[in-house]
Amino acid sequence: QVQLVESGGGLVQAGGSLRLSCVASGSGFSINSMGWYRQAPGKQRELVARIFVGGSTIYADSVKDRFTISGDNAKSTVYLQMNSLKPEDTAVYYCNTRGNYIGLSTIETCWGQGTQVTVSS
Repeated sequence: QVQLVESGGGLVQAGGSLRLSCVASGSGFSINSMGWYRQAPGKQRELVARIFVGGSTIYADSVKDRFTISGDNAKSTVYLQMNSLKPEDTAVYYCNTRGNYIGLSTIETCWGQGTQVTVSS
């Protein structure tokens, strides 16, 4: 069973920065990609950024040029550096990983418990 633990959320003023971290633990799971999603009150969960094994990345248009996703394969950790934060970035941020258990072909999706990011104006 894969477990994801996020950290780094908090309260910051508009224009400020935060860095989120997510560590994946568990054995027998081959990670294909890791990503960050967010969910604001009354809204659907949305993709923020994703990084694939090999280093390619994708970003939501709303965060391009402000957020940077990076990963450390050796530590099974993904980071989200968030700069120039805006009040509309306020949400619960969830870490996500996709991959397969060794010996199985089914792609599994796992979620962390979420970390609150609040940006004040």
